[in-house]
Amino acid sequence: MSEIKRSDQRTFLGIKANGPVFITSFLVVFTLVATTLIVGKPMEKWFADTQNFVANHVGWFFILLVNSMLIFAIFLSFGKYSGIRIGGKNAKPEFTRLGWFSMLFSAGMGIGLLFWSVAEPIFHMQGSPFVSNPENKVKAAQEAMGVTFLHWGMHAWGLYAVMGMALAFFTFNKKLPLTIRSIFHPLLGNKIHGWMGDIIDIISVIATLFGLATSLGLGVQQVNAGLEYLFDIPSSTTIQIVLIAIITCFATLSLVLGLDKGIRFLSEWNVRLALFLLVFVLLVGPTLFLLKSFIQNIGHYIYEFFELSFWTNSYKGVGKEVNWQNKWTVFYWAWWISWSPFVGIFIARISKGRTIREFVLGVLLVPTLLTFLWLSVFGGSALYQELTGNTAITEAVDRNVATAIYYLLEQYPLTTYASMVTVILVASFFVTSSDSGSFVVDTLTSGGRHDAPKGQKIFWASMEGLIAAVLLVGGGLTALQTASILTGLPFSIIIIVMCFSFYKSLGEYKEEQDRLEKEENPEEP
Repeated sequence: MSEIKRSDQRTFLGIKANGPVFITSFLVVFTLVATTLIVGKPMEKWFADTQNFVANHVGWFFILLVNSMLIFAIFLSFGKYSGIRIGGKNAKPEFTRLGWFSMLFSAGMGIGLLFWSVAEPIFHMQGSPFVSNPENKVKAAQEAMGVTFLHWGMHAWGLYAVMGMALAFFTFNKKLPLTIRSIFHPLLGNKIHGWMGDIIDIISVIATLFGLATSLGLGVQQVNAGLEYLFDIPSSTTIQIVLIAIITCFATLSLVLGLDKGIRFLSEWNVRLALFLLVFVLLVGPTLFLLKSFIQNIGHYIYEFFELSFWTNSYKGVGKEVNWQNKWTVFYWAWWISWSPFVGIFIARISKGRTIREFVLGVLLVPTLLTFLWLSVFGGSALYQELTGNTAITEAVDRNVATAIYYLLEQYPLTTYASMVTVILVASFFVTSSDSGSFVVDTLTSGGRHDAPKGQKIFWASMEGLIAAVLLVGGGLTALQTASILTGLPFSIIIIVMCFSFYKSLGEYKEEQDRLEKEENPEEP
């Protein structure tokens, strides 16, 4: 165990870091950031063209991969390895289930869910390949929620579950460092400690940084929109950069405080505040409609699950529908893929003591149901306004998607207070995502250490904020989406190989455990 850890946890320029991973990741990120700033306005067109090119040519691959990961996760949870416990048969969970679920939800969705929960159903209701007649608003609303559930449902969490479970297994059961390279030990052996392993971790760091930058960029736009709504602070790129700097400082402070005092505390605070806002909208909104639609939305999602999941627009040419899928489904799948090393490492770190079945079902079901409830309440409230003839939210979405949730709250009493809570919640999720992401990048660049130096933590937290700021300057939402797609593509190859390596190691581990158990109890049949 100690020999393996020493091979990755090296000292670089006086700090405990993996030099090749640290420096190469920094140089790649710095080059992309500098290029975006130097080239300026033409980068917007490059981002748009690149997004369309990649999505048109490999969108089918993203769809196949994400579906395969969900199937693999379910297979493991009910298969012959489902009883294997992360950390060994006597391992105990480090966190309560409430703390565990809180950190899962905060790290996995957070900002993005707040940003899109009102706006996305409205977008799909106005037009998507699944809405044949937008004039039939009742049917259009139901189809819109079904597509929104697809993007935020079990597919994302299936991907996180596989990644997190593999990392947790190799870290706590096989006693390898908490890095992506460790999962490849059954295939590469000790070569994971050389250049091959460095490349794997470099790709993971870059995917994490740009996937996280997408969420931070969305979050700061929504914070700015809230401040404009409440205090007439103008919505501009300059203000958003200032907000990124301020919130990144708080994220750095949380990161320095550590996993338990900082990240866990904020995660639980986020869940409580989100629950308060959820209950508020549920009670002051069309309560009966929202409760009924929650049940119906789940049924509709299950009914059309396979058709929606495997839809690739094969028979509709290259028209408007292709552009729709590129901007929505393909972007989401690439976004979740680029987020998977971040979320995977984070939930692996907090999941010791869970069995594989408990791990998969916990990661798949609880956050998914909470997400569906949130979408049904906020998205359902927006659709209800549209169905009853109030187009204020739709108009807000068309003007500035970041303002959607504030215009929804305007339809109900205590608007100012609810909007202030929303701004605080978005900022808090921003902090949690940033410090969690920095924790993961620190872990990867320090060879799996859980105790990276404070200076290194501050450095990567600052880099995350810088990337988000530059992408906003260089192309706004399109740049953020393109960054996720580009970084998700190479990491998807790593995910495929990872699954073979993980399954191979599970078989070897179970055989070894069965052999040891027979030696301890030779008289049992």
